Amino acid sequence: MKILIIEDEKGLRESIETYLKTQDYICEIAIDFNSAVEKTELYDYDCILLDITLPGGSGLAILKELRANDKMDGVLIISAKNSIDDKVDGLMLGADDYLAKPFHLSELSARVAAIIRRKKFSGSSSLHFNNITIDLQAKVVTVNKEPLDLTKKEFDLLLYFINNKEKVISKNAIAEHLWGDEMSGNLDFIYTHIKNLRKKLVEAGEADYIKTVYGMGYKFTGR
Repeated sequence: MKILIIEDEKGLRESIETYLKTQDYICEIAIDFNSAVEKTELYDYDCILLDITLPGGSGLAILKELRANDKMDGVLIISAKNSIDDKVDGLMLGADDYLAKPFHLSELSARVAAIIRRKKFSGSSSLHFNNITIDLQAKVVTVNKEPLDLTKKEFDLLLYFINNKEKVISKNAIAEHLWGDEMSGNLDFIYTHIKNLRKKLVEAGEADYIKTVYGMGYKFTGR
């Protein structure tokens, strides 16, 4: 799951990033209005942590633009402003939740997870596809109720595929979603992760759901 942290306060930003990475989130950073606008226009995120007061502009303007462009990334407003007007304005513009500073990082993480469950998985804590079950909280995959031993990237890849089943996904989209700013220019490593995931699913008794769409990318399909 990929998170964008839009926060200009260095200490808080780094604390949030460090904590969320321990929860296995991919984190990207924007420290001002212009860099935040650029990232939100170019990329999709599972959840955006959005400060209201930013150098160069208002976080609420970013939120307004997101929703005007029909981008449905989850948005959690984090702000020192704790007035009821700011909270109402943010929620009316389409924010999914609001958290006033100061806050505990464990609460922040719980709210992020809740937003992602609501936005991506209809509020469910598990995801099912044929005989595959993904426990989103425990981050455990079972096939026919037997545990499937996956690496972190294989788990993220399977979740991404099932959440986008029947869609053709390019290598660039996979790399950007699973590695964020850390992705390299050579995308050959994606093939290795996909090959390993395919092998483990087939050995567990499932079909080879991951189809190569030549010249375009991959599709996860039950047909």
